[in-house]
Amino acid sequence: MARTKKGRAVSGWVIVDKPAGIGSTTVVNKVKWAFQAQKAGHAGTLDPAATGVLAIALGEATKTVPFITDALKAYRFRVTFGAATTTDDAEGEVTETCAMRPTDAEILAALLAFRGDIQQVPPQFSAVKVDGARAYDLARDGEVMDLAARSLWVESLDLIARPDADHADLQMICGKGGYVRSIARDLGAALGCLGHVAWLRREWSGPFRADQGVSLEDIDRLARTDAIDALIQPLELGLYALPEVMATPEGAVRLRNGNAGMVLTSGLPYGTEAWASHQGRAVAVGHYQAGELHPTRVFNL
Repeated sequence: MARTKKGRAVSGWVIVDKPAGIGSTTVVNKVKWAFQAQKAGHAGTLDPAATGVLAIALGEATKTVPFITDALKAYRFRVTFGAATTTDDAEGEVTETCAMRPTDAEILAALLAFRGDIQQVPPQFSAVKVDGARAYDLARDGEVMDLAARSLWVESLDLIARPDADHADLQMICGKGGYVRSIARDLGAALGCLGHVAWLRREWSGPFRADQGVSLEDIDRLARTDAIDALIQPLELGLYALPEVMATPEGAVRLRNGNAGMVLTSGLPYGTEAWASHQGRAVAVGHYQAGELHPTRVFNL
């Protein structure tokens, strides 16, 4: 006998403006409890000290998480010059200091090397796995790891303010897997003055913006009431980067059963990944082939 799932079969996105001092997993668990949802997950973690947009998927929306995880994201952050820390941010212990401070011109010149396709070594305190263990757990035990560099696409990285000689405010738009703390650390090293993140805010992630997010206070206030469902945004927003095709009534039935189904489109290239809708709701994601969509993900809405 199949086990009955606990909670409500609610699906969609909840966009939280995460405050500092709380981890992403804790926020996900709070949202899942507040909505009494059967399933929840997030599309891109934020450090506990960071603020900004944390996109949380409920129910069937969890199937669209990869499309948001792969999307471009924008961060605004402040770099403190003159000190390196164990965590590459202000939460860690200072390990080295330097009296030198860069000029604006030196910062602008150094930023050129951090745009486009770059290689980035994750911070010692990160969720990267090392022999099955999380790097941050090993770092807490005093172990220093030789972490492998990872590729990162940086769409833009700009100096937007210089509050004083000790600090610089930057904005970065980047792809999946970027560590802002590594950017601050490596920029400080490139300038010869050391550096770490003072504060960090994710301004947007794919279609979701922090200034449109809800607070944890609002979620607590509306938790487990009928009014809380007004905070849910459509599942289909998670598919914003894919072209939409319309399923015929018969095609929608076939797609929901996991079979190739007829869709209406014009000029979509063979093999294109797309999503099919019927009566305004998502039915499936798949690959377009000669008038049909061959599903890879099916939504039970």
